[in-house]
Amino acid sequence: MGLKEKIKALPNSPGVYLMKDAGGALLYVGKADNLKKRVSSYFHPHRKHPERIELMVSKVADIDYIPTATSAEALIYENSLIKQLSPRYNVALRDDKSYPMLKLTVNETFPRLFITRQKKKDGALYYGPYASAKLLKQAVFILQQLFPLRKCNVMPKRVCLNYHIRQCFGPCEGKIGKGAYDEMISQIKLFLDGRQTELVRRLAAKMKEASNSEDFEEALRLRDRIEALTSVRKGKVLYNPADEFDELKNLLGLKGQLSTIEAFDVSNIMGEDAVGSMVYFYKGKPKKAQYRKFRIRTVAGIDDYSMMREIIRRRYARAIEEERPLPDLIVIDGGKGHLGVALDELRKLGLSGIQVIGIAKPARLHEKPFRAGGEFEHVYKADSPKPVVLPRDSKALHLLERIRDEAHRFAISYHKSLQSKKVGASVLDGIPGIGEKRKKALMNHFGSVDKIRDASVEDVMKVKGFNERSSRAVIEYLKGSQA
Repeated sequence: MGLKEKIKALPNSPGVYLMKDAGGALLYVGKADNLKKRVSSYFHPHRKHPERIELMVSKVADIDYIPTATSAEALIYENSLIKQLSPRYNVALRDDKSYPMLKLTVNETFPRLFITRQKKKDGALYYGPYASAKLLKQAVFILQQLFPLRKCNVMPKRVCLNYHIRQCFGPCEGKIGKGAYDEMISQIKLFLDGRQTELVRRLAAKMKEASNSEDFEEALRLRDRIEALTSVRKGKVLYNPADEFDELKNLLGLKGQLSTIEAFDVSNIMGEDAVGSMVYFYKGKPKKAQYRKFRIRTVAGIDDYSMMREIIRRRYARAIEEERPLPDLIVIDGGKGHLGVALDELRKLGLSGIQVIGIAKPARLHEKPFRAGGEFEHVYKADSPKPVVLPRDSKALHLLERIRDEAHRFAISYHKSLQSKKVGASVLDGIPGIGEKRKKALMNHFGSVDKIRDASVEDVMKVKGFNERSSRAVIEYLKGSQA
């Protein structure tokens, strides 16, 4: 790709651009609110630049870029790259009162981060200087959202408003330990040094640790931090652990890929016309051609557990017989009991290796979730005696609910269809010469009595087993019953 094509391919979003000569040497690093617009401006034929910039532009043979979420993030990243790489044509800003800097007070037990224009020999860490005070203020605001350090000049004895609005972890009252606070400081250092990729990897590892120890509050906080920090590099995602599948794996301790998910539900009213459904999701999207519906054959009365056994057994016995690929995860609409019978049937089929979970709301009012607030879904696992309660705003929970709700919708739809055909067939009972077989054929073809009533004789003749005489008898009977 030539230089012009690279410029055209730049996004209309914030980021940092890197200009290089023919030998790959770095000439210049800059930030932009709009990468395409900013970089294009260097090469406009009628635009005048200072002599130093004109000379630099004449040497540019390649352009690289790093997209960022905001212009403020671009400011931080630009500064760290300039300090690390010393591009030939970047003019160093003087460390005096003309430009703002960031000060991280690592000389304090619980460090703070703030903007200053004075650099002292006090043991603190200083970053910058930065060219834009406005963007630097925005960057500090973002950092305070990601890393809620204390903001008070003198540590109080009790937590203040910042703690209650989640803008501080409350070290003054010991709400956070020294070790955990220092870990947060090390993460800020990585960010300010421009080492975001390393930071994201560290956070992902800690999120997994928190999940494994069932500290889901901390896992969610880390997830949110990763999501805010993760950005696209050169058009390709370097790492995205906040993806709903990765979060599902981390929070529930699942293994391997979760590309294919099959979910099951049963539907019956007083045990009549009981049915089961299976929906199929591939990479988070429903594939309706792979959906399956089951009319319960072996269970009489109301017995959801036995119904779940039947549809699991029928689905996977057939999959084994036809040598079809098995899913990465099975989701059961139901609690511990439903999960248990599904696992038992899979074990009998020799499929104990498939990962299976159940999702259900608390069955009893006294069955309290692990964390308070709102209505939570319980997620049941084979290897855990207690249900897992995912955070209400968890992406993993939203994925499971979306899949479970689709299985429920599909089951209800099939159940209603059977009920409608059953009612419709009874309406057709009085038609002379039309037996059960042809009544069933009519309902299967049209779906409802109303649609048959609106049909023409020619339409009915398209149904197997009907000629003009029998078709006319159907239409005349239904129109007469409507009168």
